[in-house]
Amino acid sequence: MRQTHWIRYGVIAVLLVLGAFWALASARAGAQEYPGGRFLATGAWLRAHLGDPNLVVVDVRTDKDFDGKAIPGAVRMPWTLFRYDDPSRGHGDIFVGTVRAQEILGTHGIARTDTVVLYDTAKRDGGALSSYVFWVLDLLGHREMKVLEGGLDGWLAAGGETGDARVPEALLYQAPASEIRLRRMVDAAFVQARLGDPHYQIVDVRSREEYLGEKASEGLGGEPLRLGHIPTAVNVDYRSHWADPETKALKTYAALQDLYRGLDPARTVIPYCHSGRRASFTYFVLRLMGLEDVAMYEASWFEWGNPRTFFPIEFEERVLTGERPGTPVRKADASRAPAAGPGAAPAPAKGGYVSCGG
Repeated sequence: MRQTHWIRYGVIAVLLVLGAFWALASARAGAQEYPGGRFLATGAWLRAHLGDPNLVVVDVRTDKDFDGKAIPGAVRMPWTLFRYDDPSRGHGDIFVGTVRAQEILGTHGIARTDTVVLYDTAKRDGGALSSYVFWVLDLLGHREMKVLEGGLDGWLAAGGETGDARVPEALLYQAPASEIRLRRMVDAAFVQARLGDPHYQIVDVRSREEYLGEKASEGLGGEPLRLGHIPTAVNVDYRSHWADPETKALKTYAALQDLYRGLDPARTVIPYCHSGRRASFTYFVLRLMGLEDVAMYEASWFEWGNPRTFFPIEFEERVLTGERPGTPVRKADASRAPAAGPGAAPAPAKGGYVSCGG
């Protein structure tokens, strides 16, 4: 009888080891193919790391979308906390700013050194809510953050169970000024000054109907916004990043490269939409593809298309054509560049195109 028990325990131990190995292998296969794969978590990866110290799982859904089911131990931090309306400018859903954003993160028990895993659900745009908070963290120079592929549905598909969320103890979240990357957020004046500058590639992620001016949208007060799009912008609908519109599974890296044929990863990419939410998903996907120089125009069409403004508009359809963007070469962080001297990198060769920068 005792021998039978030992055999049974041995079989169970082997199955547990194989299960853990499968989970880790699946996690690596899911994110490894993307150059920025460290920004993506699969359900299998999260199952294998849920108990890690300094790992904070964040449910970004609002009360309206929350169905009472959460990943056990998750912190509820609705993504809309990071936005507010500005009636004085007629803008809706504007970023609250870096100071307030740090207060919100600290209130929800998130420390500067934590690995933050963000999730929503496939039904609620599968990643387009999480990606807004991803952008906020990237703007603040946070090092470790991930979007959970498929959100809560991806977690359940990987065999995860649901449980109670937790109320965290408040902490001080403070990003050093030198690490906050304000360049991740641009405004209309920045974009207008760079129209026609080939260093900047503008991507309209709205629907084709919105891009062509065939579908109208409204401002904060219900007034109709102007039709059309920002001059020189190409249209890549944010929904085109999904391989499956039901599960919201992301396309493979190769398929994303095909989608962005003609995009130069060495130049700045500026995505925009109507109010920043959809653009933040494109921002996340481009970062997942390894692009370093991505700057979201967060106020988007809410600002550019406002009838009280006079920014130029065009209706001409522009299409990306050319080679598949390769794996981008990681740029050196200028703020951490070593001082000139023995061993310093050689200065770049003179000549070639020079952007107006900024």
